[in-house]
Amino acid sequence: MSDVQRGALEAILMVAPEPIPADRLAASIDLPEADTDSLLRAMARAYTEEQRGFELREAGGGWRFYSHPRYSEIVAGFITSGQSSRLSVQALETLAVIAYRQPCTRAQIASIRGVEVDSVVRTLVTRGLVEQVGTTAATGASLYATTPLFLEKMGMNSLDDLAPLAPYLPDDADLDEVEKELR
Repeated sequence: MSDVQRGALEAILMVAPEPIPADRLAASIDLPEADTDSLLRAMARAYTEEQRGFELREAGGGWRFYSHPRYSEIVAGFITSGQSSRLSVQALETLAVIAYRQPCTRAQIASIRGVEVDSVVRTLVTRGLVEQVGTTAATGASLYATTPLFLEKMGMNSLDDLAPLAPYLPDDADLDEVEKELR
């Protein structure tokens, strides 16, 4: 693997607006996927050893540069100076319910949270963290699930990386009963 291929990977990843899958990177630099994956992992290790201000991580189904966590406060201050883009507690709670119960309807989310969630769900959709993925056969209610952007922002590759909290939520039978009551 040449310095040219490494440099090409760095250049692509520098401008990537989202994580890029290894197979797509491999095709871009004309290198087998296994070799590209090895090169990416070697680059990630080297950046860590060199204590750079950034790191190369695999998250959200692909590879991307991220600022190093040790500089998170400085970067957050730079990015958010003069703006407020944090999610409210209500939005975070709703996002957690969707992440663990997806796909789910607004009625199901509301039954778990105990409050109306229409505006909060709209906010999450607008921010690209949640999307409509279909409708229920019985009622035609919209079903919502998290997006790849959610995985990326959470630093996860899949929903399997979520902490095991789902056993503490109501089961599907309880949610079905609540949904029937709301009709």
